[in-house]
Amino acid sequence: MRGLSYQELAVRIMTPYVDGAMSEAELTDLVTDAYRDFDHAAIAPLKQLDGSLWFMELFHGPTLAFKDYPLQFLGRAFDHVLARRGRRVTIVGATSGDTGSAAIEACRDRDAIDIFMLYPNGRVSEVQRRQMTTVDAANVHALAIEGTFDDCQDLVKAMFNDTPFRDDMDLSAVNSINWSRIMAQIVYYFHAALSLGAPDVAVQFSVPSGNFGNVFAAYAARQMGLPVDQLIIGTNVNDILTRFFDSGVLETAPVKPTISPSMDIQISSNFERLLFDLYDRDGGLLNEAMEKFRTEGRLAVGDNRWQQVKSLFVARRIDDARTREEIDRVYKETGELIDPHSAIGVAAARDARRDVKLPTIALGAAHPAKFPDVVEDASGVFAPLPHRLADLYERQEHFTVLPNDLAQVQAFVRDHAKSGAAA
Repeated sequence: MRGLSYQELAVRIMTPYVDGAMSEAELTDLVTDAYRDFDHAAIAPLKQLDGSLWFMELFHGPTLAFKDYPLQFLGRAFDHVLARRGRRVTIVGATSGDTGSAAIEACRDRDAIDIFMLYPNGRVSEVQRRQMTTVDAANVHALAIEGTFDDCQDLVKAMFNDTPFRDDMDLSAVNSINWSRIMAQIVYYFHAALSLGAPDVAVQFSVPSGNFGNVFAAYAARQMGLPVDQLIIGTNVNDILTRFFDSGVLETAPVKPTISPSMDIQISSNFERLLFDLYDRDGGLLNEAMEKFRTEGRLAVGDNRWQQVKSLFVARRIDDARTREEIDRVYKETGELIDPHSAIGVAAARDARRDVKLPTIALGAAHPAKFPDVVEDASGVFAPLPHRLADLYERQEHFTVLPNDLAQVQAFVRDHAKSGAAA
C-alpha cells in the first residue's frame, strides 16, 4: 500500500466491506468525488511536533473537522444506492458539534435524502452552530434540542427503536452507529501509519474521543492487521472512558460543559462495539449487560475482560486548564494553532505514550477557527476562518428549537419529511 494516494488507499481499504454491493470502479468514482474539494493535496497531512510525536490534520474538508472524511463519502454512497433502488430516506442524527455540519454539508440538496440534525441548544460553538443553521436547503432541518448531547442521542435512538415510525419514515443514520462511517475512518489510520514506516514500524495513536467512534476505527484498523502498539484516548472532564480504562467499570455521571464541547458526552454509543468483542461476540450476553447498564448506570465487565483491553488502550483525563496550556505550548514550540479537542489528544499522547521511540500520531480533530475564542484565550493568537467560510458570521440562520420530547420531535420529522409513505 505504500505510495498509494489517499484516494487509492481508501479504495483498497474499503473494497472488502462493499464486496457485492458496488464495483471497484463505482467505489473509485465515489471516493474520488468525495475528496475532490479538500484543500490539501495530501488530504490528511502529518506535521511533526517533536522527535516522535506527529499531528495528523483531519480538518481540510468543507466543514473543517474530521467528520468530513467519512461523511463526504457517506453522502455520495447514499445517493448512489438510493438512486439504484428508487428509494428515498429520512436521515436523523445527533451531534455534539461537528457531525451535524459535516452530515448536512454531505447531504444538502440531494434528491433522495431528507436530513434532520439534533444538537444541544446553546452547547455547541458559534461556528459549529452556524455551519449547520446557515445551510439554505429544502431537505435540511437543524433542530436545537433543549437538553444535552446525550439527550439528543437518546431521541435518535428512540426514533430508530420505534419500529413503525422507523419503517414509515424510512429512517437511516449518519452518526457513527452507521458502519460506513467507521469504514471510511479506518483509512486515515492506515494512511498515517504507512507514511511513518508501517508495517516495518509499529505506531501509536492518540485520539481525542467522547463517543468512541473515532478510536474504534483505529481499533478496527488494528484488527485488519495494521501494527498498532498502543491506542491512547484523551477525554475532557466528561471522562467515562478514562474511568473505564482505569477501573474496568463503565459508569455514567452528569455532563459538565467544557471548552471542548464536542466531547461533552457521558454515554459513548460506539463503546458497545468494543464490548461486543470483549463479550466474545455474543450478542445476547452483551444485550443483557447493556440493559443492566442502561437501568443502573453502571457496568463492571470483570477483571479478565478489563485486562484484555488494558494491554492496548490507555486513557487520560485532560481538564480545561491543561487543554489551554497545550494549545499555548504547541503554538510556542511549533507555530501551529490547534483547537481544544486536538489539544486533548496531544496532551494525552505526551502523558501516556509508553514507547517514545515509536511514532505517536495525535489526531487533529478540528480546525482552530472553529473555536476561535478558546484558541485566542490560550495562545494570544486569533485563528481566522479559511477564505471560503469568511462570511459565515453574516449568513442567515435557519433552525427550530424543540423540547427534549420524543413525540414533538417525531411530529416535526413527520411534518417536514418527504420520505416514508410518500416515497
